[in-house]
Amino acid sequence: MSSHLLAFLAGGGTVVVAVTLLWLLSVRLRDVSIVDVFWSLGFVTAVWVYRGFGPPATWRHGLVLALVTIWGLRLAAHIYWRQRGHEEDYRYQAMRRKVGEGFWWKSYFRVFLLQAILLWIISAPLHAVQTSAANGWRWSDYVGLVLWIVGFFFEAVGDYQLARFKSNPENRGQVLRTGLWAHTRHPNYFGDATLWWGFFFFALASPLGLWTLPSVLLMSFLLLKVSGVALLEKTISSRRPGYREYVESTPAFVPWGLLGLRRR
Repeated sequence: MSSHLLAFLAGGGTVVVAVTLLWLLSVRLRDVSIVDVFWSLGFVTAVWVYRGFGPPATWRHGLVLALVTIWGLRLAAHIYWRQRGHEEDYRYQAMRRKVGEGFWWKSYFRVFLLQAILLWIISAPLHAVQTSAANGWRWSDYVGLVLWIVGFFFEAVGDYQLARFKSNPENRGQVLRTGLWAHTRHPNYFGDATLWWGFFFFALASPLGLWTLPSVLLMSFLLLKVSGVALLEKTISSRRPGYREYVESTPAFVPWGLLGLRRR
């Protein structure tokens, strides 16, 4: 077995063990929402496992390791703070009602194991970076670093602006239209997708880099069509007066105006 494959399997196996333990905790707490806190921490776990199986560390290994860890810890802390003191997320409550009896064990496959598999597939660019011996700056590294900085800014600042907006009782039921939210309806999801494209460009220094393109495309698809934009906007128009007008005036994802382009 090649060292590349061994590293990838070790990363996936570690993540599966972690979500299994997390699932047992969720059964005790009757709260599946804790899996959301682990999502970004799973990538932190995987990248450190990949590093352990990789060649001697270079600046690229260390930089990507740091960038993944910073992103993962910040996002996990944000989600934990947002969920602290609240009941189980409405998505999982709806799933619990629909599945009925037996949800406690079915949730392992439908939620925890599924997320572990998706996480493992999406982590492919991180694996490519950490198991490659490539060294020296390349054009793709500059692109990757710029994309990560832009993405992290949009995600972190967008989350902060929304949290501050929601903390004011006078804004209950209102729509945030200032700051980054004036340019895109989902700056946090746009930022998340952008920084993952940054990881893909870092991976291009590896012989395996180009083969990780489906992973970053999958992440973008999930954020746009599955767990991100599409899911959030299914019911938000009925819950927040004025959101339909916001949709008409503001791009859903890419802040075209900031790029000097017309809205698409």
